Amino acid sequence: MWDSLFSAANLLALIMWAGLIILPRWPALLSAALYLGVGLLSFAYTAALAGILSGVLQTSGGSGSGMDFGSIEGVRSIFATDAGVTIGWIHYLAFDLFVGIWIARDADAKAFGRWVQAPILLATFLAGPFGLLLWLIIRERRARKGGVRSNIRIPRG
Repeated sequence: MWDSLFSAANLLALIMWAGLIILPRWPALLSAALYLGVGLLSFAYTAALAGILSGVLQTSGGSGSGMDFGSIEGVRSIFATDAGVTIGWIHYLAFDLFVGIWIARDADAKAFGRWVQAPILLATFLAGPFGLLLWLIIRERRARKGGVRSNIRIPRG
């Protein structure tokens, strides 16, 4: 079961990333990447985690109870099971895709060409925080130049 879920999540993420990098950014594509991609990955993560914590699903090598996120040994024991690796990987896939969608939308809004975006999105797909860091560095000058306008009105009294 865990192998199948792992493979399905990988395939879904790969399809969404390929679309985000290669295809035109139609609103339907962005919605599909967000709701079908991130949404389904988030649902799979939530259902698998709930299944483990409730005891409905087996971890294939360990127990879901007593998970310890406060020590490296505890986290290592979580990831020592097929369930832990699969759930953890789906977590990464969902968040990295969400960040990739944000980068793509932000880059389009700031008029960055697709040739600039593609390597950043690829870096985000392969190493999420690295790609995000690249984007934050690259976008800074254009973001400052464009300025940020606030719709918040402060009453004068």
